[in-house]
Amino acid sequence: MSTMRDVPPLDALELISAVARHGSISAAAREVGVSQQSASARVRSIERSLGVEILTRSARGVELTGAGTLVVGWADELLAVARRFQSGVEELRGESSRELVVAASETVATHLVPRWLLALRSTQIAAGRRPTEVRVIAANSAHAADLVRAGDADLGIVETPDVPDDLAAATIAHDELALVVPRGHPWADRASVALEEVARTPLVTREEGSGTRRAWEAILRGRLGVAPAPPAVVLSTTASVRSAVAGGIAPSIASDLVVADDVALGRILRVAIADDALQRPITAIWRGGPRDLQATSRELLAAATQTVP
Repeated sequence: MSTMRDVPPLDALELISAVARHGSISAAAREVGVSQQSASARVRSIERSLGVEILTRSARGVELTGAGTLVVGWADELLAVARRFQSGVEELRGESSRELVVAASETVATHLVPRWLLALRSTQIAAGRRPTEVRVIAANSAHAADLVRAGDADLGIVETPDVPDDLAAATIAHDELALVVPRGHPWADRASVALEEVARTPLVTREEGSGTRRAWEAILRGRLGVAPAPPAVVLSTTASVRSAVAGGIAPSIASDLVVADDVALGRILRVAIADDALQRPITAIWRGGPRDLQATSRELLAAATQTVP
């Protein structure tokens, strides 16, 4: 009779799956909520127990071996079954039908969450299940983290690169930031503007705690080692930022999702920055570790990763 001694525990499978996705043990360690040293030791332990080398290590990071690619593929299949098992048990207990509270930063709540909820509902109906009732709280990234931390939200979705280290986190997508200017602005007729010049210019910005503002500040710290110029004006909503730019107050750095319609209508103009694309992560956060993410939250995140453009 087989005892399946060669099958690693689920938390180990989650770790190697995360390493494969990120190409980095340190990034995988952050996702599963352990130290890099512990994650490295656990990967070596998995390799010893299986008797195969899963990763090759170099100064550039880690890569899967041929055997590792097979192992990770099998691990992902097992994890998918385990999540369906968890979802089924929660369904039996009546937990999966309870309200799911999601705290999402404003851009995500407005432009992404609706399509995610539609995909989640379609998946649940196709499986013959009653759709989960989802309540969305729109808040800036800092407030969303506070709501999750306090237990007032089951799941948070934030746009800040400064993910709280006391919450579990998983990056589910990336969002591009765009430089937008009023019609008639001196930059409007230029092919591109240097990042240094934008950094020196007072912009229309969101409030402290906004994911967009934090992401912009982090990009300037990382690429130029500088802080942005003091804002021209600070506003609390993306709609007011767009209106301020269209009204000629100053340029702004904003999510491409937020400004796309205004750019298409010609109310404001998008100008290229002569540098690499400005991207920020869209990250899910929750209390506990990877295995504390409830099944309905997992389903929503699965819908998110499948529908983000």
